[in-house]
Amino acid sequence: MRQIRILSIAMRDLEQGRNFYEAQQPGIGDYFLDSLFADIDALLLYAGVHEQHFGYYRRLATRFPFAVYYRLNADDIEIWRVLDCRRNPLRIQRALTGSS
Repeated sequence: MRQIRILSIAMRDLEQGRNFYEAQQPGIGDYFLDSLFADIDALLLYAGVHEQHFGYYRRLATRFPFAVYYRLNADDIEIWRVLDCRRNPLRIQRALTGSS
């Protein structure tokens, strides 16, 4: 059975998103995390069915304008980034490819 592994950079993305929404209204940051973790957990059933972008599968979040970028391995699902879809597409590409 596959497991989900969230890389540290993806955890930082989630924390930044939480902080942004929490600054908008108290409690929304926690709702953001709950929602995104539910989307990530759903990958245990649906990993690999999403379109690929920049070499990663991309699962669009259900309730927030974010995308979860992940890769499949034999034993696990690696969450690489969790990025705000409202960003400039070039910035998203750079975040995923490491180019400047």
